[in-house]
Amino acid sequence: MIFLGDVVGKSGRDAVLKYLPELRARVQPDLVVINGENAAHGFGITEEIYLRLRELGADVVTLGNHSFDQREALVFIEREDRMIRPVNWPKGCPGRGTAMVETAKGQRVLVVNAMGRVMIEPVLDDPFPAIDRELEACKLGRDCDAILIDMHAEASSEKMAMGHFVDGRASLIVGTHTHTPTADHHILANGTAYMTDAGMCGCYDSVIGMDKAEPLQRFLRKLPVERMKPADGEGSMCGVAVETDDRTGLAVKIEPIRLGGNLAQATITMW
Repeated sequence: MIFLGDVVGKSGRDAVLKYLPELRARVQPDLVVINGENAAHGFGITEEIYLRLRELGADVVTLGNHSFDQREALVFIEREDRMIRPVNWPKGCPGRGTAMVETAKGQRVLVVNAMGRVMIEPVLDDPFPAIDRELEACKLGRDCDAILIDMHAEASSEKMAMGHFVDGRASLIVGTHTHTPTADHHILANGTAYMTDAGMCGCYDSVIGMDKAEPLQRFLRKLPVERMKPADGEGSMCGVAVETDDRTGLAVKIEPIRLGGNLAQATITMW
């Protein structure tokens, strides 16, 4: 299965358009999940963009702290069961935090979206018991063939702690939100694949995907001048690929994905 990090603006969408169909055709993954919470000009997602990501090959689109920046998302998330927001959003929030997907091979994959609480707004319910409830209700190897968790969080410590918390109970837990791909992709002691941050699908000649001028203005003068906007240079498509054991659902291989743009390139070689 393949997971792609936060799609940021048009550069990110263009990178997915350019690289994902070709990658899917070459490696034929059983599942593709994309974080789309910054896809609409850097802030939230629209129904048109969501449907386009689905057309490009996303089986599930996850979100994060910008889930409802586009007001239309409050409505269409109710009818789109393949778009999920953090499971630990308080009771009564539109949408759902999990999706159960059946692959072309008949495998059942549970996708869970959660959000951290350290240095990130809004502050949601505790993600640890929220994820624990989902994993107890749908056990890997008994109720499903694989489990993928998107942990949308600012603090690497919180992501790492969650990784160890779910180790042996999920196939993959991967971090999103900081938009910077980490080099710590590995398989934890009990068989769960882990990566602190998948990085973003967007332009890296930027400040976490945004045009450099306004973030620099805010850091140097502590005064916002205008709304931040996504950088419009060539985008990279970043993420991670994981192979699982058909018997246990646990990970046996993990590789990073970095295609296009000005990052060192990395593609899938295990399939």
